[in-house]
Amino acid sequence: MTQVDIRPQAGDTVRGATAPGDTQGVRTKGLGGNSVGLLGSAVIGISTVAPVYCLTSTLGSTAGEVGLQMPAVFLAGFLPMLLVAFAYRELNKVMPDCGTSFTWTVKAFGPKVGWMCGWGLVIATIIVLSNLAGVATSYFWLLAGEITNNPSVGALDDNKAVHIVTCLALIAAATAISYRGMTATKGVQYTLVGLQLLVLAVFVGMALSKAGDFETSVSFSWSWMNPFAVQSFAAFTAGLSLSIFMYWGWDACLTANEETTGSTKTPGRAALIAMVVLVGSYLATGIAAQMVVGSGDQGLGLANPETSDNVFAALAGPVMGPGLGILLFVAVLASAAASLQTTFIPVARTVLAMSAYEALPPSFAKVHPKFKTPGKATVVAGVATGAFYTVMTLLSEHVLVDTIYALGLMICFYYALTAFACVWYFRRELTRTPRDLVFKGLFPLVGGVLLAAVFAKTLYDMWDPAYGSGSAVFGVGSVFVIGVGLLLLGVVIMLVMRTKSPAFFRGEVLTKETPSLVVED
Repeated sequence: MTQVDIRPQAGDTVRGATAPGDTQGVRTKGLGGNSVGLLGSAVIGISTVAPVYCLTSTLGSTAGEVGLQMPAVFLAGFLPMLLVAFAYRELNKVMPDCGTSFTWTVKAFGPKVGWMCGWGLVIATIIVLSNLAGVATSYFWLLAGEITNNPSVGALDDNKAVHIVTCLALIAAATAISYRGMTATKGVQYTLVGLQLLVLAVFVGMALSKAGDFETSVSFSWSWMNPFAVQSFAAFTAGLSLSIFMYWGWDACLTANEETTGSTKTPGRAALIAMVVLVGSYLATGIAAQMVVGSGDQGLGLANPETSDNVFAALAGPVMGPGLGILLFVAVLASAAASLQTTFIPVARTVLAMSAYEALPPSFAKVHPKFKTPGKATVVAGVATGAFYTVMTLLSEHVLVDTIYALGLMICFYYALTAFACVWYFRRELTRTPRDLVFKGLFPLVGGVLLAAVFAKTLYDMWDPAYGSGSAVFGVGSVFVIGVGLLLLGVVIMLVMRTKSPAFFRGEVLTKETPSLVVED
């Protein structure tokens, strides 16, 4: 289809920037403005995180690390994410650009750091997309087996060819919906997110009503909220890393800022709303699950290694009964499918912005004339996701698992850089008012330091071959090799782009010293 090139051409009128502290101009990219309001933006943030999927896949492993202190660790993981969310909000107020982390870190630290920050977001999203597609595929066949009451149907997921073909079909469907624009995305997400939260509420209610009915049930204690009661610092950091992963994706509503009504304020408010809904859902579900089955490794206990990687599959029948239990399978499938679709938003728009500012090839800086979406970037992201998942699945299940474990490194990398970019960009304004000091300086700084510490600790732990699947490359943990290797791949691509787009890397397109430019027709 015909695409519209939004890169500036000779003769374009360029408006200069406003004074420091005012709303900065950003280069227009042709996206459909005013497509999403506050509620729609918050729903996109929640959907990208995929709360039901995150809960079923991490409740058990988190309980295995920290025991009954799981709710405290959920709160601890929420803290740095909340603090970083303030950095996103403040930066978005002055630079509402769909490049978000990429654009903002370029403005603060220059083109090289900004490019690597954008790469961290892109590669993390590709990994997540492939994982979500795999989970959605598995639950599709699991649900089909439950509905038909035919174990052989559910076992089709074990057929590698069937699994890959189904996975590619789901990726294609998600790509097509994202390609058609934010209006189509919003309509699908209202239904899927509403279903997730409703099923979670039913599960929590029924779990609380059956607390004490099982041998492993435990009574609620306020000590569960004490992070200092975790048995060791190593266990706490392991649980914290899992908790941080559970919140990743809320910034999707920021990457849609150029398509949001009130682009300078609405996305930041939506991010905070999404964070509050997520932490409330996680705490309620975690507490209810612990009360009904405990956090031990026996029977229905959350940390039982036989069920810890898919808690809801084990608890659906015992807690909700055979009739309502199937709703949990539907909710997990809906969660993974919804997140698969919305997670295309940040990667496609980050690539669009990087191309618009000449950090990537110009062909990515095109939007669909009808749907007003980054058409090529969305399609390429879908193809890359499908290819990545297929290769990893055929190569080795261990490699696929270790790639997912390496995700935490990417998340902490670009979130921490964005938080530090906020502090540095506003450094001359921090003494202006107490509000500026807190929201532009203190909160982002603390959030960035916390995430940088988790990054360093995770990097150290990854060196051990026991981390992840237990495989190694020349004695070094394969998770370390994959995580660091993906970051180094970004360095290589950046060096190639430096020869093709010297103006960007010389700081002539998007500079540290001057605000962004807006291209006006």
